[in-house]
Formats: sequence, C-alpha cells, structure tokens
Amino acid sequence: MAKKISISELIQHHQETPVFDVRSPGEFSHAHIPTAFNLPLFTDEERRIVGTAYKQQGKQPAIKLGLEFFGVKMKTMVELVESELKYQNYLSKKIIVHCWRGGMRSAGVSWLLELYGYEVYVLAGGYKSFRNWVLNQLTLSYKMKVLGGYTGSSKTALLKSLQSVQQNIIDLEAIANHKGSAFGGIGQQPQPTQEMFENKLAIELSNTIRAGIETTFWIEDESQRIGTINIPHSFWKTMRSSILHFIDIPFEERLNYIIKEYGELDNQSLIDATLRIQKRLGPNETKITVGYFKENNIREAFIILLQYYDKTYLQALNKREEAGQKIVKHFASNIDVEKNAEILQLI
Repeated sequence: MAKKISISELIQHHQETPVFDVRSPGEFSHAHIPTAFNLPLFTDEERRIVGTAYKQQGKQPAIKLGLEFFGVKMKTMVELVESELKYQNYLSKKIIVHCWRGGMRSAGVSWLLELYGYEVYVLAGGYKSFRNWVLNQLTLSYKMKVLGGYTGSSKTALLKSLQSVQQNIIDLEAIANHKGSAFGGIGQQPQPTQEMFENKLAIELSNTIRAGIETTFWIEDESQRIGTINIPHSFWKTMRSSILHFIDIPFEERLNYIIKEYGELDNQSLIDATLRIQKRLGPNETKITVGYFKENNIREAFIILLQYYDKTYLQALNKREEAGQKIVKHFASNIDVEKNAEILQLI
C-alpha cells in the first residue's frame, strides 16, 4: 500500500521527486502544483460521468463505471510514467501521486504504479491540501526590498542583474507573463489563471526560506493588478509597507530604453494598448499618440505615453508617502543595469 506524504514533505522534495497529478486535464490546466506532470485517470467527460453516477446512484456504481474507464488505460498510464521519468532523467523509482483530496483516483493510480514496481507516495489531502498551504504562504510576512522607478527604468533587468550576483529576487511579472502596463501583454505568453499565479508565487516565496531562515528578497514595485492577475491582498499590503527603493533615471534615458524595448513591436498592438487607456490619457493625447504610431513616429508617441505614466506614478508615490511608506531615492545618470545594481547591492 502506498505511503502517505504530508504537504510539508512534498514542498521539501517536489524539486527532486516527480509529482504526478491524476486529476482530469481541465482541472490540471486550470491550476496545479508547478512541478507536477498530468497523468489523468479520467478525461473531463469521464470525470463528469463518474461524478454524476456517484451523486445519483452511489459510491459502488460510480466505482464500477470508473473501473471501465481505468482498465483500458492501465498499460498506457504506466508507459506515460516511464516515458516522463526517462525524459526528465529521473533515476529514482520514488514518485508522488495526488488527486483533488487524496481519495479514490490517487488510490487507484498509486496501486497500479506500486504494482509495477515504483515506490509510491500519495499526498495526504491531495491538491486541496496544497492550495491551503498556498493560501497560508501568501498571508505570511516577508522581508523584502521593493524596487521602484518611473516607466523605462529597466527595473526587470535590474532584478535579473541582482539575481546574477546572488541576491534573492521575486519576479512577479515573469510569474504573471505580463510587464504590468497597458502595453505589458504584447508579445507575452498567455497569462496563467489567478490560482496558478498564486501557486507559482507561493512556491517562489517558500524557496526564499532555507533551513528555517527567512531571507530578504528584491521585488519590483507593482500596482495590485498585473494584466488580468491580482496580487493577493495580504502580500500586496506587505509590499506597500516595505521600504521602496526608487531608482531615479533621467527622462531621455528612459525614453531611449522604452523605444528599444517596444519600438519593434507591431504598430497595431501599440495602438490597441493606447486605446485601452484613452479615458485616463485623454481624448486629445490619445488621438495624437495613435496618429504618431500610424506614421511610425515611435519616439513622439512614447514621449506622450511616458509623460502620462510618469505623472500617474508620481501621484501614486505621493499618496504612498502620505500613507507612511518610506521611500528612499537612488539617483542614476543612465541605464547601466550592472552599475545600478551595484548601487542597490550596497543597501
């Protein structure tokens, strides 16, 4: 019989021990443990049929239906596990299996894989226990240094530079697949679901705690919403109560950086993004900006947009300072991420 593994043990070992999520493809695609592989016992339709039978006819008829679906898949499921372990170069026979609550689905698959010769552990409480752990992680208080700066200050590149010299970072925009502004989704992969974003963030945060010691990490200043994703309120409050280190870089330097970063993007995508903020940008400024994009006059278009974002960010800074958040300014003459990272390392 497969052994039980607790959520704390799973978090400790999930990087080196393969985790197989036996929930349906729809459940998995919505959200899952970030390192898990999908090994569905049922398709979405089969899950619906078995679930309906359970509610209307009871446990035993539902199990019989489930066995009909399961029986023809046994060989394929074993081969899928073998293939995945070989592809990922896992040498150990130890694996972790889970379903939604650690019930019949994980019991059935763990029996099959254990019969075949694997050392199988079943996550106690299933994915539900992982979600409870995630929600708890997001309410904890963390030691962080918040990196701020006007649009075009190369904050994301600065984070990466800090990481390269062994500074801990949490890259919210990478987790969210979005750069934060109305233009931040252009050229990016689809954003994860809110639940999947939270799962990934919780794992990243847990990685900052090593051997029971909480370490300080850098994180980029963000509004609470990144594209379609909301930063969980408790965590966002911790961000807003932490010291904001504001890197102040001249307008012209930032403008050149923005043109380099966004200037090669599709013009229609830039126009569409501009139209999304027209109520805040203003009808006249929107019309002029769109006109510049249509003329391929990227520089003049981004001058207007950068002035708008500077004004918006300054207003937000003033409100936060009034609310008591400590803001420390660091002045830099240009965008040299390595040099500017050195400034921040001294903090």
